[in-house]
Amino acid sequence: MRKPVIHGPVPSTRQLAWHRREVYGFVHFTTNTFTDREWGYGDEAEAGFAPSSLDCRQWVAAARSGGMSGLILTAKHHDGFCLWPTHTTRHHVGASPFREGRGDVVRELADACAEERTGFGLYCSPWDRNHPAYGTPDYVNVYHEQWRELLTGYGPLFECWFDGANGGDGFYGGAREKRSIDPGTYYRFEELWATCRRHQEGAALFSDAGPDVRWCGNERGMTSATCWSKVRPSGFVPGKVESMQRLVEGDADGTVWRPVEVDVSIRPGWFWHQTERPKTGDELFDIWLSSVGRGACLNVNIPPDRRGLIPASDVLALTRFRQRVEAFTAIDLAHGLPVQATTTASGHANRLTDGSPDTWWEAGECMAELTIPLGLCQSIGGVRIEEAIRYGQRVSEFAVDISHWGAWYEVARGTTIGAQRILRLASAEGEALRIRILRAQAPAILARVLVYAS
Repeated sequence: MRKPVIHGPVPSTRQLAWHRREVYGFVHFTTNTFTDREWGYGDEAEAGFAPSSLDCRQWVAAARSGGMSGLILTAKHHDGFCLWPTHTTRHHVGASPFREGRGDVVRELADACAEERTGFGLYCSPWDRNHPAYGTPDYVNVYHEQWRELLTGYGPLFECWFDGANGGDGFYGGAREKRSIDPGTYYRFEELWATCRRHQEGAALFSDAGPDVRWCGNERGMTSATCWSKVRPSGFVPGKVESMQRLVEGDADGTVWRPVEVDVSIRPGWFWHQTERPKTGDELFDIWLSSVGRGACLNVNIPPDRRGLIPASDVLALTRFRQRVEAFTAIDLAHGLPVQATTTASGHANRLTDGSPDTWWEAGECMAELTIPLGLCQSIGGVRIEEAIRYGQRVSEFAVDISHWGAWYEVARGTTIGAQRILRLASAEGEALRIRILRAQAPAILARVLVYAS
């Protein structure tokens, strides 16, 4: 059987692996946890970092209770405090009482993730409100060296997380002043990303500008209903975007593959605060539908408390979230059923219901219809549609219909599909389901169609 012709940009091997993670976690933990701040000023005493019961295995267990495939640690936030013993600054965990000055939180989480075969990633803030050299070329060399230590000392990473945090007031070694930099040039990101590629070839690199994964444009837990995984890269650097709409929606005529990550915290803040409460499992499920359900991956922050543990209330919410997803996706009514296609160029439409994300069906024309007879009348709670993105993203409008008592009723309509489009249907019943491809840049190539029972 011939393989389809590629249309537009396509994901790399590392990006394909990233897409399949779908849900993973962020861990914000530093001196802020103990000072009740969101952004540390940089003058926090190292002695203040003193978790009483830190257990990274518990963090991983909490993440897995929420169905997460990995964890990204804030190895350094804007306050400049490093969670690993580094020679680049005196403001690090080795100068704290944690583990009697021999602690390394990065190592402990890397090992805990490896033990449970959970992905491990890192974020190291470019802004450093503690370092006296911030704003000079010397600091950029320090920042690059910090990343070199992280890239080479803790095993394989699935994601390296970057943002454009840049300048403002800080402690800066006692100067206590405001410093400004050019976020487009100061940090030498292109050089830093080349270092990441050299040491961590399999890691996806996230920032506003990619180069592998882009930001969703908000921290509310959603991406646009129209979500192209391809963009025109001109005009985007970490922390500075030419067009927020293009960042959010992508570009239908994009020239590079740069899909969306949705980052959101389970709590109102990114760091633990005693007065705050976590989102409920139901709220996280709604976030999943508006992120993963629109072709993105979801990165949920789960901050440890002052003990160094994920609170029980947060673990309960994560467990409920996983249960909601599992209940929603538990029964695929279409699995193994024959599929009728109005047009086919390659593959067989029956492969859409074989359960494999690696098989495909290619339409013969840009407009096409797929019908799945379900037999007896079924209660349908949702639909998942996937494009075979290894051949590009093509669909720009589609509709879902259900046949009931001999008539077809449209129950959903959307624009892009991409890696996955998950639709929740309210009180839908019928004997057959139909997907209509209404507009596409090239004949659609789909990988799977799943029809979830309600």
